[in-house]
Amino acid sequence: MTTTPFRPFETQLDRDRTLSIVQNAVAGADDGELFLERRRGEVLTFDDGRVKTASYDASEGFGLRAVRGEVAGYAHSTEISESAILRASETARLAVGEGGGTLAEAPAGTNTRLYTDADPISGHSFPVKVETLREIDAFTRDLDSRVVQVTATIAASLQEVSILRADGSLVSDTRPMTRVNVSVIVEENGRRESGTAGGGGRVTLDGLLDPVDWQAKAREALRIALVNLDAVPAPAGVMDIVLGPGWPGILLHEAVGHGLEGDFNRKGSSAFAGLMGQQVAAKGVTVLDDGTIPDRRGSITVDDEGTPSGKNVLIEDGVLVGYMQDRQNARLMGVEPTGNGRRESYAHTPMPRMTNTYMLGGEADPGDIVADLKDGIWAVGFGGGQVDITNGKFVFSCTEAYRVQNGKVGAPVKGATLIGDGATALREIRALGNDMALDPGMGNCGKAGQWVPVGVGQPTIMIGGLTVGGAAA
Repeated sequence: MTTTPFRPFETQLDRDRTLSIVQNAVAGADDGELFLERRRGEVLTFDDGRVKTASYDASEGFGLRAVRGEVAGYAHSTEISESAILRASETARLAVGEGGGTLAEAPAGTNTRLYTDADPISGHSFPVKVETLREIDAFTRDLDSRVVQVTATIAASLQEVSILRADGSLVSDTRPMTRVNVSVIVEENGRRESGTAGGGGRVTLDGLLDPVDWQAKAREALRIALVNLDAVPAPAGVMDIVLGPGWPGILLHEAVGHGLEGDFNRKGSSAFAGLMGQQVAAKGVTVLDDGTIPDRRGSITVDDEGTPSGKNVLIEDGVLVGYMQDRQNARLMGVEPTGNGRRESYAHTPMPRMTNTYMLGGEADPGDIVADLKDGIWAVGFGGGQVDITNGKFVFSCTEAYRVQNGKVGAPVKGATLIGDGATALREIRALGNDMALDPGMGNCGKAGQWVPVGVGQPTIMIGGLTVGGAAA
């Protein structure tokens, strides 16, 4: 596939004829658009001293949508042609029925540019990437004799989209994404443990391939693995928990963020449905979803409906003040779109999704928060988790955690899981650190079978009365 910029109305389609098809497709509808996309991606993985994976994928296609009330007609194809769009329009129109809708105005435009439009894949040659992976492997093994396996990954992709609406407005966005990850397995006295570190964002690979950057990732992955070598079985029971800054915000994302997406609240299936304007969290707790942070993994200049991304306050000083909205759901709820209409690709319809979701910091010193923990767990790193949107109940596994008793940090613990529900956890936040941080750029979010890149963040926080699952104390 060519690396020239994606310009479908210069190379594949006549804009006027395509516009006429779109207008006919959404006549009598409330909303709709033609979403065109080209995506390219490369992933290189070096595992156990050799190149294990070297993949390059390329795809392009379109999706045509017509929305009437709560129903959306959608058709998509990998063939970007006038005839294919015409066929798709016949399917999409089925949702319009007899019509009668009032077509919504197109989103306002924006001149904001949150990230580079440079191609992150072709910026460095294949041999350079492979040699960097070899260097990461050799460097990490030299750090400690207990290292028995290293896995390093370099990933880069470029998504280019164009969105055409019935009024003739055309919005385009070029979205780079890069990431470098290092995983380490160490062994001592027959025991093996692992550690992983990595990250990236909507940037080129220049900074990530700098030895200063990947060496720091290698050291961090090794540090986590060595910590786990000394870990003892986690206690079990109800206790207070301190969560570290940055990536532990994934708990906020899952247990609270999904519950604040507009569609769940409109349908009454969220634990936060009907609570607008009410106190849902402890005083001082403010949660935002912000897609406007430059170069961040979850940021988008415009969402996948063409609405400019926003910095949206969801909870302010403990009070629920907003939900995340796409255009269809916002119209049905009588509010404005918030720039959260996202889709995985041209083959999917947009829905309310998070971008970068984080909790603002407070004034407490992080060390003092840990020192105030009488008997509990200090959780610094998280792995996988599950949440039930209808009641906010969650289960999260810790990848790095420590037992704390009488304010003293003790041994690292292994196998700790945190169990609770988002609404209760929000109300039981007892301290907010002054060290708010965003994650290093490695989050993906799943919803209704669609995956999109996201960011999370928070300060050090103390939550009272979570259930810790682990071995018996």
